[in-house]
Amino acid sequence: MDTDQRLRSAIRTIPDYPKPGIQFKDITPLLADATLLDLAVDALAAPFRCDTVTKVVGIESRGFILGSLLAQRLGAGFVPVRKKGKLPYHTRTAEYSLEYGIDAIEIHTDAVTRDDCVLVHDDVMATGGTAAACHALVTQAGANVVGYTFLLELAALGGRARLPCDTRIHSVLVT
Repeated sequence: MDTDQRLRSAIRTIPDYPKPGIQFKDITPLLADATLLDLAVDALAAPFRCDTVTKVVGIESRGFILGSLLAQRLGAGFVPVRKKGKLPYHTRTAEYSLEYGIDAIEIHTDAVTRDDCVLVHDDVMATGGTAAACHALVTQAGANVVGYTFLLELAALGGRARLPCDTRIHSVLVT
């Protein structure tokens, strides 16, 4: 079995979670397997190894897990982007729409600067709203977004169309 198949086989679909009609992609079995976790982080990092990435911005909450490991692998710092009201310091906020509602994310105002080259990471890209909101937060601070990484992309939901076409998007698995 190749890497792609091994990673795919460890992601389970939970129907009607968190709301009816949503097919939730549960990555916890992949995270529980040390070998698969290492393969996933390697696959996420591969296209950006030769870039200067100073910060990896991970989107709450599952984006924290792989994002922090990705930052370590790339020799970069890690910045959490959290749901509104969860960060303790001064924040910048961006709203976005989900496939099942509206939400908001925040970043500390001093988390990234114009000197930073940022790689945005989330576990799954669906409609692209969360990643687009994160892009807005990072660029409002003057930082440069060098790319996006996702473990899984749900291509049928068209999330790529919401992200800048001149920035690299790397999805390890596309369904």
